Amino acid sequence: MSLHLLTDCHVATLVPAPNDPLGLCRDAAVLWDDQDGLLRWVGPRGQLPAGLQAVQHGGQGGWVTPGLIDSHTHLVHGGGRSQEFRLRLHGASYEDIARAGGGIVSTVRATRQASAHELLAQALPRLDSLLAEGVTTVEIKSGYGLDVLSERKSLEVARELASHRAVDVRTTFLGAHALPPEFAGQPEAYIDAVLAMLPELHSLGLVDAVDVFCERIAFSLAQTERVFQSARALGLPVKLHAEQLSDMGGAALAARHQALSCDHLEWLSPEGARAMAQAGTVAVLLPAAFYFLRESRVPPVALLRELGVPMALATDCNPGSAPCASLLLMLSMGCTLFQLTPEEALQGVTCHAARALGLADRGQLQPGLRADLALWPIDHPIDLCYRFGQHHAVRTVQAGRWRSAPFQEAQAHA
Repeated sequence: MSLHLLTDCHVATLVPAPNDPLGLCRDAAVLWDDQDGLLRWVGPRGQLPAGLQAVQHGGQGGWVTPGLIDSHTHLVHGGGRSQEFRLRLHGASYEDIARAGGGIVSTVRATRQASAHELLAQALPRLDSLLAEGVTTVEIKSGYGLDVLSERKSLEVARELASHRAVDVRTTFLGAHALPPEFAGQPEAYIDAVLAMLPELHSLGLVDAVDVFCERIAFSLAQTERVFQSARALGLPVKLHAEQLSDMGGAALAARHQALSCDHLEWLSPEGARAMAQAGTVAVLLPAAFYFLRESRVPPVALLRELGVPMALATDCNPGSAPCASLLLMLSMGCTLFQLTPEEALQGVTCHAARALGLADRGQLQPGLRADLALWPIDHPIDLCYRFGQHHAVRTVQAGRWRSAPFQEAQAHA
């Protein structure tokens, strides 16, 4: 056992206390074991157990938070869609572009044509941007392959990213993302194909959860339920792109299947919100897509807050509606665009983000949980929400491994 001790720091444990939702502790110390990667002690420095033999680290008076978690990304994809950005600025809607053969299907073409090596090379800079901002866990969805070979390629690249960087990658199968060209006008036949892909990809250990895009331009409630039933039969948890462009009733359907999360939710109804609250389903809010698509209807944050639905924040990093790889920017956007409190925003990229991925071992700093943490040169954790475009983590600890400045590591890899 090799113990590490971080002192000269303050800690936001994200373990809530009365009148203190961030669980703040000043002049703190953090002790962890780099063999099993678990936290051993977190608390006031003056209360440290005596006689500890540990590798010493200085925090330079900074703040420590749990390692940040990006709970909704599409990091692995080929190409880009900057031309669609121009069309959108001239009045074309997301749905207009999709129906004209652009949108997700255009990225499918680029992803199918790219080799695994090319997809990896394109994904690494996106991942490096997240790591520089203190991210230690990231969810990555497939859904730009839409055939079994391309979906497998995408999921394998997502898994491979963790062998190149200090990050934990959770993979989500999003085969039901869009209708591929070869299945034009045949959505039921394509859902049959998705249901055939899922057991094979699951048997290869490539699937941690299953997602569906339930929307007018994507898949219906009945088609979504077919995918969910297949996933649940395999013991896989489900998630849903829900109520982004219209009220389809997807959130209530997802809640009936005990979904880990429903994501987007601009058109979420009170009935859907109540169903989520009852099921314990997390609301993952995606302000980058809201901003980039110039939407005007915000998710019902006040209702979610009133019902006690946990709210996570994520980048939705993707080429079409959220070409953004800054989770810290989502903290600012969550507050300014969606009227989250800074405390709610920070919970949204730590403890609630962990819950959105079904991970009970991270997102807070307390003994027995994973030693995933980030050290910041800030005066208070709320600075991460207040000052946007200015922060990089000084250091991170990922599964007990003390890392040098992640921004500098990313620059070295570039």
